[in-house]
Amino acid sequence: MKILSENRRAYFDYEILEKFEAGIELLGPEVKSAKSGKFHIAGARVLPYNNELWLVGAKIEPYQKNNILNYDPERNKKLLLHKSEIKYLIGKASQKFMLIPLSVYLKNNLIKVLIGVAKTRKKQDKRELIKKREVKRKIKEEYK
Repeated sequence: MKILSENRRAYFDYEILEKFEAGIELLGPEVKSAKSGKFHIAGARVLPYNNELWLVGAKIEPYQKNNILNYDPERNKKLLLHKSEIKYLIGKASQKFMLIPLSVYLKNNLIKVLIGVAKTRKKQDKRELIKKREVKRKIKEEYK
């Protein structure tokens, strides 16, 4: 499993409650570009529209500079899930939970997106996380 892009900030800003694996609908040059590591999901969201889930705000740079005319690197991409999973995630999105893409990776030569059902963390919770990390770091340094 090769990771193409990862949203590390999501694990700090949000508390991830559940994770789902989804396929993604891409054009041919987008697949080549994504496999070469030009897929960016920082700041992207998953939004429901017409009983479908769409990846909004993700950026795929063009495979070659002058390959396609009128290419939009930030076009919305449809996510492929089972109907029951889509209904469940749309229900979670209506309950004030966020749907965040956590990572994009290759699985059996197919591009998959890991979606997290998350709720936002408050500043106090973020400070506690930072303190815990510092304590763990100090313990590891002293143990060495």
